[in-house]
Amino acid sequence: MNEGLIPRRYAKALYGFALEKGQAERMYELMRNVANAFSSAPSLQEALGNPFISSADKQSLLLTASGDGAGDECMLDFMKLLAENHRLNLAHGIALAYIDLYRKERKIYVVNVVSASELKPSEEKRLKDIIMTHLDGGTMEYTGSVDPELLGGFVVNINNERFDASISNELKQLRLKLLSK
Repeated sequence: MNEGLIPRRYAKALYGFALEKGQAERMYELMRNVANAFSSAPSLQEALGNPFISSADKQSLLLTASGDGAGDECMLDFMKLLAENHRLNLAHGIALAYIDLYRKERKIYVVNVVSASELKPSEEKRLKDIIMTHLDGGTMEYTGSVDPELLGGFVVNINNERFDASISNELKQLRLKLLSK
């Protein structure tokens, strides 16, 4: 069976269960913590796949990775379910699938703006306002960063779309145009 299909099914079941318990947003926070833990500590996946580590220890690792999920009944029930079904090694995929599902259901867009220099608060607010008009009434999770290699302008990434208004991109396009003649 497709390994991506199983995590999506578990994520969908978890989302339904969390909605029922009024804990969908809380689980979203915990799943983001779990996904971040896998990103910052790749050895976590190895530990979950290790047959010599007990199921209880694997659950403990995941609860620690979730931040403060150990006191959360919904998270504890979910960890028990994964342990019973021998699916703890799929926790990373399930966390990512839950995050995607939650964002789609709540119309949350991941927006990352990379600028050549630090944006002034007024410029950042104006840019956010412009972006919000294109989000179909959704909300955004905004992050900003600086990359001096852009030379000027900015790049906006919204989910999987990229809008490049940087000088380095303009120079690249000009160079390609000149080379094609």
